[in-house]
Formats: sequence, C-alpha cells, structure tokens
Amino acid sequence: MFEIPDDRKYLESHEWTTTEGDAVKIGISDFAQDELGDVVFVELPAEGDELAAGEEFGVVESIKAVSDLYAPISGTVTAVNEELFDAPELLNDDPYGDGWMLAVEPADTSEFDDLLSPEEYREQTE
Repeated sequence: MFEIPDDRKYLESHEWTTTEGDAVKIGISDFAQDELGDVVFVELPAEGDELAAGEEFGVVESIKAVSDLYAPISGTVTAVNEELFDAPELLNDDPYGDGWMLAVEPADTSEFDDLLSPEEYREQTE
C-alpha cells in the first residue's frame, strides 16, 4: 500500500500539490516513485518560469524509465528544490517531504477543483 496523504490533491499522472500559505508545492506521489524505481536525474524549470495546468514542466529519469512531469496547476515558479539536482534519490526516500520539487504562485485557484481528491487517487492506484 502506498502513502497517499489526505492534505493534497493529485493529478492522474501522479503529481501531487499542497497549499502552504500563498504558495503551492508540487511533487510526485509515493506510487510514482515506486513505479519509477531508483531516480537518478531530475530536470525542473527555473524560478520565474510559468507553468500551465496539464502541460509538461520537467523530467524524472530513473534506472527503469524517463518520465515527463505535468503541472497540476498554472502559475509562476517561486522556488525550486535544488537539493534534487545533487540528490535525486530524495524523490524515492521522501516524496512528500524533502522530495518536493517546486513552489508555485497559483494563477487560478479554481484549477484545484479539477484535481483528484486523495480518495479518487487511491482508487486510481489500486
């Protein structure tokens, strides 16, 4: 069984988002990191870049596969977890904590309504 925290919303492509003050953090789920296997490389946008909901924003490479990352919401990147560039294994070790990827200032908070609830995401991964 995979960890699926109740304080997040999910994209069908296994990215998560959670709100912390005015910022929104984005990462990949426990299920996604397990499916990928050992992560060896992460490519992320830079601070100030714009994300569009549902569009590709980066890449995760593991020993098994290369996977595109998709933005759960639209907005401006306000922070990038640069520790992932030197230690991409943080995605495997702590996907909901130290393995966060981006902080984003959301452009349209109504886009959260289009994301999966924890219950819906659990059903998808069963």
